[in-house]
Amino acid sequence: MDIRAINTFHHVVRSGSFLRAAEQLNYSQSSVTMQIQKLESTLGLPLFDRSRRTVRLTDAGNLFYEKSLKILQDIEALQTSLIAVHSGESGSVRIGVVEPTASFRLPMIVKSFLANYPNIRISIEIAPTTVLCERIRKGDLDFAIGTPPLPGTDIHFEPIFEEPFVALMATEHPLAALEVITIADLQKHRLLITGENCPYRMKLGTILHDTGTDSLDTMEIGSISALKYYAQIGLGVALVPLIALCPMPEGTVYRQVNHKDIDLTCGMLCYSPDLKPNSACRIFYDFVLESLKSRIKYIEPLPEMSML
Repeated sequence: MDIRAINTFHHVVRSGSFLRAAEQLNYSQSSVTMQIQKLESTLGLPLFDRSRRTVRLTDAGNLFYEKSLKILQDIEALQTSLIAVHSGESGSVRIGVVEPTASFRLPMIVKSFLANYPNIRISIEIAPTTVLCERIRKGDLDFAIGTPPLPGTDIHFEPIFEEPFVALMATEHPLAALEVITIADLQKHRLLITGENCPYRMKLGTILHDTGTDSLDTMEIGSISALKYYAQIGLGVALVPLIALCPMPEGTVYRQVNHKDIDLTCGMLCYSPDLKPNSACRIFYDFVLESLKSRIKYIEPLPEMSML
């Protein structure tokens, strides 16, 4: 069934004249007549009573007008939605993100973005960088915020910021007496570490190997956000993101670690930097990128923490 003919039919009904409908639509009167005839032929029923000089609907015409009104409204809504999708004002975006960015940096960025683009739907997956890269490669994610991918990968990485890491411990821990901790200081104490797929665990392993301190007493804790609570009860020293110490666990202190590579580089991950320029994905990607680069504080200032 021709949507254009249905639209013409509605104009004839509302205007009460084939001629006025033609003028409104910028058609010739003969074109309007042909469209109505074609529509009636398709339906197999007359829509107008042609025995009268004025435009008058048949019973079939009245029924068709009532039922087809919803069709036209749906088509108009669909056209509006398609225009919004094309312009990037609506659509859906699937992103991945690592911790602690997922908990401490991203929420306020998403809130600010949705205030400007309320019709864009965002889904967020939280996982290690290795998992996120594979999800991007399979097309399950549009882009991600994470750490550098493994060497030789086909995933594009754009570094943005350094995530500061510090050593957290209970106030009565022996290392709490030091102002700054070195990697060598950790040799005599249990180190609380994350799971083997965690990017920071991989980086820490490289640091320990390069400094000749591979044989540390370690305890593996699967969640980077849970590390601080194990440190709090004195089970060991945890290397945690500074941003995650909000709130600071009671009875703990943190110390800077004297090593040039102790912090973790984070940035944008995508299969190709050439995202569709007008897509919701491109708009959100650019928004996240600029928000992270701007160094806006996405959490309240940390409470006073002992550094003595």
